Amino acid sequence: MPIDGDYEPSTLDWVRDQITEYEASGGRRANTLRDTGIPVIVVSMRGHSSGKVRKVALMRVEHEGVYALVASYAGRPANPGWYSNLIADPNITIQDGHEPRDYVTREVTGGERQVWFDRGVAVFPTYAEYQVKTERVIPVFVAERTG
Repeated sequence: MPIDGDYEPSTLDWVRDQITEYEASGGRRANTLRDTGIPVIVVSMRGHSSGKVRKVALMRVEHEGVYALVASYAGRPANPGWYSNLIADPNITIQDGHEPRDYVTREVTGGERQVWFDRGVAVFPTYAEYQVKTERVIPVFVAERTG
């Protein structure tokens, strides 16, 4: 079921602009992390406090149709805001190219987390640096198709 309702864009101009361009082009433009060439996906979710639709562009970490959402927040001491959104409501949409699809997320731990974190590092090696930089264990969610 699509995440619908009032959309509250990011307060960061570059994030807001990337989401707008990605969606407007069906994923053909603004589909990498700035100029790195590393592909991103757009994840839509419900805000845990506001109830509004929130969207983030995250690294495209995919394996056999399942995605990893790495809550690195560049190694900051706290989790990113979207972490609390997924804890409150695990239902999301992922747009990886033209069409958004429905997914449900779950936070993974232990060996399963390590497998998915390693997949993330293979896509974006800086995740390993972020983990060293912070005392928290960077959370990883997996997102699997619903229906």
